[in-house]
Amino acid sequence: MLRAALPALLLPLLGLAAAAVADCPSSTWIQFQDSCYIFLQEAIKVESLEDVRNQCTDHGADMISIHNEEENAFILDTLKKQWKGPDDILLGMFYDTDDASFKWFDNSNMTFDKWTDQDNDEDLVDTCAFLHIKTGEWKKGNCEVSSVEGTLCKTAIPYKRKYLSDNHILISALVIASTVILTVLGAIIWFLYKKHSDSRFTTVFSTAPQSPYNEDCVLVVGEENEYPVQFD
Repeated sequence: MLRAALPALLLPLLGLAAAAVADCPSSTWIQFQDSCYIFLQEAIKVESLEDVRNQCTDHGADMISIHNEEENAFILDTLKKQWKGPDDILLGMFYDTDDASFKWFDNSNMTFDKWTDQDNDEDLVDTCAFLHIKTGEWKKGNCEVSSVEGTLCKTAIPYKRKYLSDNHILISALVIASTVILTVLGAIIWFLYKKHSDSRFTTVFSTAPQSPYNEDCVLVVGEENEYPVQFD
């Protein structure tokens, strides 16, 4: 009984523990800092930039955005060693003519750039950004591409995991572990209590005094006493 009950008690708690430490959506993603990355190596024909973006949104992500030199270097290194990407990767960036500035599709702030040229006099309508793998620099190009050789996508680590400090993560892990231990101990104590109670019940009946007569003897004695013996 105890063995059958323990899995039912532990599975929900183990699921909570797994959820607490889960980071990226699956093992095909790579984590760096507070984000997860995946390179979709499938070459596709596209009619617009939205077709490229849909490749990422279908996976619950968006096109890549880069916010510091470390992230830029990580992407370059991973593309060269693991993803084997093409020479130029389309960034998730577009030129907003209303504000006359580049913006990220994922609505994150433009806090970093690595342009090869800073010419502000050129016409930037329908201009996209590409990451050049050999140099790590960004270059501007026409958004009207007919095909892409791969799409680089990025998603944030789930909110609960992202905004917990290391101390809070440790405390959460300790609470889960304590809950598991207390549940196991409670199940063991209940099992021992039930076993002890059943044992006492059996002992009481096994040690109860028994009549020296069996049922047949008692019946005979009763029948004999029904008629008194008369003596002449």
